[in-house]
Amino acid sequence: MKLYPHIYLAIIIIFLTSCQSTEIPPESKTNTTQTSTSQKIVTLDKNFQIAMGQTIYVPVYSHIYHHNRQEIFELAITLSIRNTDLNNSMVVTSVRYYNSDGKLVKQYLERPIQLDALASTDFFINRNDTSGGLGANFIVEWVAQTQISEPIVEAVMIGTDFQQGISFTSSGRVIKSQNNGQRSLSK
Repeated sequence: MKLYPHIYLAIIIIFLTSCQSTEIPPESKTNTTQTSTSQKIVTLDKNFQIAMGQTIYVPVYSHIYHHNRQEIFELAITLSIRNTDLNNSMVVTSVRYYNSDGKLVKQYLERPIQLDALASTDFFINRNDTSGGLGANFIVEWVAQTQISEPIVEAVMIGTDFQQGISFTSSGRVIKSQNNGQRSLSK
């Protein structure tokens, strides 16, 4: 009386028939997206007086190597821009994504956006988008009409396969500063 194989077979059949494939909607399949919806689009005219601003370089990685055979581990990237000022807004004028060769992959903003005090925005790149390569980067530019505390601009990279996962962050570095209409290169 060995019913066990039949019971196991019945459980496997029930499990397999209950699994169904779900199709991802076409609008969810894009490789690069802007995920924040609370942004205010602004127009910078000649009356907009710039008190300060910066150009920030953020290194990111669309993949990393692992194992001795230099296997590729693909990573999703989230770029986060956070206004740390308690009272004043800032305007993000440009977010550009470059590949390892320094070629522009994508310009994210068609028009500047305003981030109110303590507000943030983010941009996402799917892990299957390896167009940036190992040496990819973002260039973020922002300005403000008054002196504000500097924003935090950083990236989070994450990837998972089976039971293996990796995640790490990368901080932005100021490469140009602008104060009261004057520009200077950062150290």
